[in-house]
This record gives sequence, structure tokens and C-alpha cells, in this order.
Amino acid sequence: MKHLFVIFLLVAAGAAAASAQPRPVAQESRPKPPPAPESVNAKYEGGMVGFSKKADGTITFDDINERLRFSTADAKPLFEIPYDSLLVIYPQSQAVTSTTGSVVRALPLPGAVLGGFIKEKRRYIVIHYADPDINVEGTLNFRIDDKDLLDSVIQTLADKAEMVARGDAFYRRKRSTN
Repeated sequence: MKHLFVIFLLVAAGAAAASAQPRPVAQESRPKPPPAPESVNAKYEGGMVGFSKKADGTITFDDINERLRFSTADAKPLFEIPYDSLLVIYPQSQAVTSTTGSVVRALPLPGAVLGGFIKEKRRYIVIHYADPDINVEGTLNFRIDDKDLLDSVIQTLADKAEMVARGDAFYRRKRSTN
């Protein structure tokens, strides 16, 4: 009886250990969004070393030089990032109280507090990069209003930078150091 109990415990422990092993991430097959246009209007929210001010402008795919370029509204290039410097790209959304909701909430009327429930969704593309010139890693944030356009920009940028999908995100595999 004692041996049977020990064997049962060993089998149970082995089953628990086998089920606790990490499993590979399953690849989802979802429809690929259409390619993004050559240039996309976006709002730079921050993240690039040396550029702290928010700016409205245009994201451009420079395929000849293999770079992502952000230019201000007056077509002045603000910065460029080589496709090889991109580490991770993913979408992010944030629900915030709209300007109308903030104004209504501030009115001295009964029920004005309900204005705080008026929300709008802001969508961002988040880009993690490694700058080889100054040996710094950073995170860029661009606001793009349209969800379909955001998805197509992320997919196009990931294709051009030869990144691998993981859920909604795309990442660059580590280079082997032989």
C-alpha cells in the first residue's frame, strides 16, 4: 500500500511538472490589412531623444534609404529612424474624457457630472527603437485617429522592417552573435 501511494505521488508530480512547461505562442491567422499610403498624417507625442515638443506632421516610408521619416506640417524633416533600428511596434488605445465632456462636467448644473462619461478613444502607434548613433533605446508615440489606417501603418512598417508578429505586436528577433 505504501509503494502504491508513492507511485501515485510520483505520477501526479510528473503530470504537474509536464503541464507547467512553457508552450509556443500559437500563430493567429487574421486578415492582413491593406498596405498603408506612402505618407500618413500623425501627431508626434514624444519619445525621440532631443525632440520633446509634440508636433503635427507626416510619417513617410522612405523605401530607398530604408527609413521611417517624420516631417512637420511645413515639410521640414524632424527625424528619421532606419528600419533596422526598430525593435517592437504595437498599437495602443486610450479612452479619455473628451473636451465636450470636460466642459459639460464643469457647468454648475444638476447632472453635469455625467459629462465626465463622454469618452473618446485615442489610438497610438508605439515604436521601440535602438539608436545606434548614440547607443540609446527609446519609445516613440504617434497618434493616428483612424483604426484601420493605424493597423495598415503597423503592418506596412513591420513588413518593410522584416519583423515577426506576436498578437497585435511585431518584434525583431535577436540577431545571433556567432
